[in-house]
Amino acid sequence: EAQLVESGGGLVQAGGSLRLSCAASGFTFGDYAVGWFRQAPGKEREGVSCMRIRDGTTYYADSVKGRFTISRDIIKNTVTLQMNSLKPEDTAVYYCNAHNSWSRDDYWGQGTQVTVSS
Repeated sequence: EAQLVESGGGLVQAGGSLRLSCAASGFTFGDYAVGWFRQAPGKEREGVSCMRIRDGTTYYADSVKGRFTISRDIIKNTVTLQMNSLKPEDTAVYYCNAHNSWSRDDYWGQGTQVTVSS
């Protein structure tokens, strides 16, 4: 059974940092793009960053470029999002997602809360 388990959310002051981790199991990690979406109260879920595991190609939303960094560990099957210079507008529930563009299989984690105080 495919599973994504997130960790690392929490409360931080503006300008601070947090690191989110997503541990994947139950599917072939290298065949997927794995990344993060977020959803703030009253807003639609939006893509934040993702990485194609096979070749390391990355994507960042304009709102986080230069502040967030995504990385992978292909031994541990984990993806990490390092979030620096956090802003109150980064407050949201962050969800890990794994997507296979060929099979269209799509998996989600349970979400982790990130709160940035001003």
